[in-house]
Amino acid sequence: MAFDLEAHRGGRALLPENTLPAFANALSMGVDTLELDVGVTADGEVVISHERGLNPDLARDTSGAYVAAPGTPFVKLRLDDIGTYDVGQIRPDSAYARQFPEQRAVPGTRIPTLKQLFALVRKSGNANVRFNIETKIDPNHPDESLDPQGFVAKLLHLIEAEGFADRVMIQSFDWRTLQLVQQQAPTIPTVYLTLQRGSAPTVALDKATSWTAGFSPADHGGSLPRTIKAAGGAIWSPYFGDVTAALVSEAHALGLHVVVWTVNKREDMARMIEFGVDGIISDRPDLLREVAGEKGIALPVGTPVEP
Repeated sequence: MAFDLEAHRGGRALLPENTLPAFANALSMGVDTLELDVGVTADGEVVISHERGLNPDLARDTSGAYVAAPGTPFVKLRLDDIGTYDVGQIRPDSAYARQFPEQRAVPGTRIPTLKQLFALVRKSGNANVRFNIETKIDPNHPDESLDPQGFVAKLLHLIEAEGFADRVMIQSFDWRTLQLVQQQAPTIPTVYLTLQRGSAPTVALDKATSWTAGFSPADHGGSLPRTIKAAGGAIWSPYFGDVTAALVSEAHALGLHVVVWTVNKREDMARMIEFGVDGIISDRPDLLREVAGEKGIALPVGTPVEP
């Protein structure tokens, strides 16, 4: 597998996250993979969004007002209702706005469906770009999404119907969905997301958590790579701050690929490449192209397209 240059949420430092303008920009620039997140609506449509519902920092109603926190889950909204919200501009006074001050606003942008993204890629003529699709499902908030079985069924049916099964990876912090994908679509690579630090880690080295579908690193020598291998994963996708060169080597020895998230600084990108990771997910695919090029990595060709 060649190095995988992934645009996180389409490249959210540049354009509104998980929108057709962002994905069109990434396709035009040239990336190997479009990284995105999906949820399922009350009427069974697969929509692209990092949150499990309307994001109060992004979604404005028809009056132009940002929605109140916490935002209605998509599973309680129909697609027609979701289509009335504008997600083209970050709430100006938010922490998110301070994180991405350079993001170019595109007022009037709607929450897209996965089907619309597939149509955009077809329109671009890009026959190589892949999709790294995250199931936004939280075992601790079961009322905010479809159950794992229903969620995976809707997603796999759409991917198959659209003819993109050979260009898709499915990733999740909730490993229950990955286990179902492995059973129902064994040719689709599964990507095991992990976070070990901060106030809400999803994995622990000494026990199973609500996220890990019963798998415990304690049963595998305290090793996350060995646990993911035992679970049937193809790719380990850890937070980059949790990664060492030794862990990358261990994962490679087990036949796993390592794709780290979310790396936005030049020096961190360079360090991860030196560690030997197989791919990087970044909000700055433009900067990642620069750094990868300087490291002698062959860069994906852009396919200009308008959203």
